[in-house]
Amino acid sequence: MDASLATLTNCEQLSLSTNCIDKITNLNGLKNLKILSLGRNNIKALTGLEAVGETLEQLWISYNSVEKLKGVQNLKNLKVLYMSNNLVKDWVEFERLSKLMCLVELVFTGNPLEDKHSSEGNWSEEASKKIPHLKKLDGALVFRENVAEEDEG
Repeated sequence: MDASLATLTNCEQLSLSTNCIDKITNLNGLKNLKILSLGRNNIKALTGLEAVGETLEQLWISYNSVEKLKGVQNLKNLKVLYMSNNLVKDWVEFERLSKLMCLVELVFTGNPLEDKHSSEGNWSEEASKKIPHLKKLDGALVFRENVAEEDEG
């Protein structure tokens, strides 16, 4: 990612999809960035997002090679994460998303973890347990059985 990105200080939406990007860098000047689209690149890690951690609300990073979610905790205001068709295979990595308290929508289809648990029939249930504040998972509203009981207590 080119250093000239730093000149885009007022930019709120940036799409760099399908660019053979392998590393997230040079976001320091993007003080107002809310939506970052990096789909269909060669990104392996979510490091480099610290600079937009306070402002970023949506990250679109589907069709990459992300296996580990280290660094995602820096995205304090992230509401929407589209990261289908990556390489996440462990619950340990998935659970890092639970630290994103603003996250309400997640698309995770096509990751080895989701593939395995969808074929076993327990993906939605397990994923929504691990991130209890999710409202939408893989395009479907998250259904919670005990919502009425929780509201009363």
